[in-house]
Amino acid sequence: MSNPRPLEEEVYDMSGARLALTLCVTKAREGSEADLDALERMFQQLGFESTMKRDPTAQQFQEELDNFQQAMDARDDPISCAFVVLMAHGLEGRLKGEDGQMVELENLFEVLNNKNCRALRAKPKVYIVQACRGEQRDPGETVSGGDMVLITKDSPQTIPTYTDILQVYSTVEGYIAYRHDKEGSCFIQTLVDVFTERRGPILELLTEVTRRMAEAELVQEGKPRKVNPEIQSTLRKRLYLQ
Repeated sequence: MSNPRPLEEEVYDMSGARLALTLCVTKAREGSEADLDALERMFQQLGFESTMKRDPTAQQFQEELDNFQQAMDARDDPISCAFVVLMAHGLEGRLKGEDGQMVELENLFEVLNNKNCRALRAKPKVYIVQACRGEQRDPGETVSGGDMVLITKDSPQTIPTYTDILQVYSTVEGYIAYRHDKEGSCFIQTLVDVFTERRGPILELLTEVTRRMAEAELVQEGKPRKVNPEIQSTLRKRLYLQ
């Protein structure tokens, strides 16, 4: 049997502008300011132009994303990458604005896809979502020690609408996310630590975030809890932030 060839490493070009938008509901979310401080530090270190908005209503979540997209499409200089950080109370697929109304995550994700945002076409779009995705709590488990045809055409050069997207959730579907009232959320703080202290492709960095969170023991109301992020990716290349 012949030896398999190693993968050729194709990398996203990160020489252009890097933009970040953070939308965070701070009301009734103690510890949010610690997360915002950590994210600001991370974006500064990684060379992002960072915009932060506090306490958006459900409608303002949508409006701020639309404004972000329009501002990018109006720029003359090339853009390499965009980060969007969304922090709020939530249920599966929805975030709660400062006004108590809900906004659909899917509608927010649509704004920057390859069809709707020309400036980010074929460029990486990273969404970081710090929010509950349900009511379930994970106590943890003890561990010891078809006929599809793929057609490849050379031309014309087109791209699917939903590639180049990375969605990182603070918890898996159906579960709550945890936040410390002074130190911020385990998820955001761990992510910032790894992204600022380590180098490597972003999916490998997120594996390290998951490992650290999986090892951590959270105690809530006197009971031990486990929590882990969930990563959904349609990236086509490796994404290096530093």
